[in-house]
Amino acid sequence: MALISGLGLLATLPISGAVANQPTVATAATATVDIAISNLRSEKGDVLVCLSKNPKYFPDCTKDQSARKIKVAASSAGNVQIANVKPGTYAVALVHDENSNGKMDLRLFLPREGFGFSRNPKIGMGPPKFKSAQFTVERTDLNYAVKMKYIL
Repeated sequence: MALISGLGLLATLPISGAVANQPTVATAATATVDIAISNLRSEKGDVLVCLSKNPKYFPDCTKDQSARKIKVAASSAGNVQIANVKPGTYAVALVHDENSNGKMDLRLFLPREGFGFSRNPKIGMGPPKFKSAQFTVERTDLNYAVKMKYIL
């Protein structure tokens, strides 16, 4: 007490994590979305992962400013974690960018590279809708297995 006796009344107050006259900031609970990726055709290039909550920008989220975008080397893309995801409704789109040019390559409007989506929806003519790939993040971590698909 001798070292802090010059602080007067403050020296007699119990020490706690809160500091006087500073507002308490509540932190929103977040979760981690863990994606196990299987069926990669090769270890060439990268896997582009996009976590989006905006159906307007799904599955091509290049213009989605709020999307979480991750690029992982295909050789180490067996498991991808997206940390600090706030509660909400999301969908994940993946592209196996084998030539590392940062985009999905097409031939006659068909994907030349692999792709995958959360919840592994059936693929018909064109990409799936957001609703078929969506999932809800609450306060607990989530694990999803995504099987990559190749057309050409």
